[in-house]
Amino acid sequence: MANKSQTTQDFVPVQEVRDGVVILKNGGMRSIVLASSLNFALKSQDEQGSILMQFQNFLNSLDFSVQIFIQSKKLDIRPYLALLEDRYKDQVTELMKIQVREYIEFIRTFVESTSIMSKSFFVVIPYDPPMINSKNNILGSMMPSKNKSDTAKQTADAQFQEYRSQLEQRVAVVEQGLVRCGVRTAELGTEEVVELFYKLFNPGETEKPIQIT
Repeated sequence: MANKSQTTQDFVPVQEVRDGVVILKNGGMRSIVLASSLNFALKSQDEQGSILMQFQNFLNSLDFSVQIFIQSKKLDIRPYLALLEDRYKDQVTELMKIQVREYIEFIRTFVESTSIMSKSFFVVIPYDPPMINSKNNILGSMMPSKNKSDTAKQTADAQFQEYRSQLEQRVAVVEQGLVRCGVRTAELGTEEVVELFYKLFNPGETEKPIQIT
């Protein structure tokens, strides 16, 4: 049974997000790369075989583990409807107004009757810095603290940059391997990582009405 004094943050393994890097409570570091999708079914048989071979070679070339994460969520069509409403107001002829209004109603009815999902693909790349011992890790000394001296802060920053460099090398390997498969990639920054985690832990937020001013 969970302790009543525990908060939600106690169950989240993330300590902080710094310069786009997720720092876990156990000292591990993670980078998150957004990957594009492929219209695999529309490729020819030779192209499909080539993509599969490239992806197999990519996985076999890795000397570290990665996590492939797929986020599925209901498509929020409200921003698009709001844009159409603005276009409707800009129409000067009655015929165009009727056509835009009919199109808006068609989109709204279609979305309400059909569950349209959007998918986002992410690759999580890990790096676990050397541990001092089983109960303390070097990364823990890198956390910001008001009690630290300037020298200690500089040492902590230098350690973080060193470990981040190791992590970025792994990110580069993953991105190059995916590009060979025809997949476009983009490494998430701090704000994007925070937004991703916020939406994961607060899925209901996307269902709140959008205020149009």
